[in-house]
Amino acid sequence: MKLYYAKAACSLAVRIIINEIGLDCEYESVDLKTKKTEKNKDYLTINPKGAVPALELDDKTILTENLIIQQYLVDAFKATKLCPPLGDSARYSILEWSNYISTELHKGFGNLFNPAIPSDMKEKIFIPIIKTKLNYIDKQLAKNNFITGNHFTMPDAYLFVILLWASSMKIDIKGYAYLTPYFAELHKRPSIIKSLKEENLEVAL
Repeated sequence: MKLYYAKAACSLAVRIIINEIGLDCEYESVDLKTKKTEKNKDYLTINPKGAVPALELDDKTILTENLIIQQYLVDAFKATKLCPPLGDSARYSILEWSNYISTELHKGFGNLFNPAIPSDMKEKIFIPIIKTKLNYIDKQLAKNNFITGNHFTMPDAYLFVILLWASSMKIDIKGYAYLTPYFAELHKRPSIIKSLKEENLEVAL
């Protein structure tokens, strides 16, 4: 199994899931500008969408789309603590939150990464929208230690990456009563510590 990734990109969420389950995996980085991998492969021949992550299975099947890869991993390796199996109602709450993070937060950050969008538009329009959505999550964390309850599940890995981006873009989360200690607590998790080390990422809290 091989994960194609870019440093500090959303593929980090998949890496965290891989390390949380304890899987052996090969990693190959991708330059998203040139669409070349570190082994000088044309990444578009691997994933024509040109985005990360992409997961190559042992039978050479390629899976793309962050949530689909995460869901495949937890289902294929029966990581039911991260996402319960079919028939368990808790599964759908976890998938609901994962989809919210993907469609509402991840998509929102896409505007901030876009160099064609003026800085003042990002400050006045897109960052306030992101903060409103973070406020919604902050209220959810008032009820639980993690997004869907009192233990770490699939959306927590994804939200960690979103909060990492917020930190790097100077979006202050210190005003949120629950997000701040939640983010600090996630930094102590072995799978996250390992993932950050593997990508040579240092995070200032």
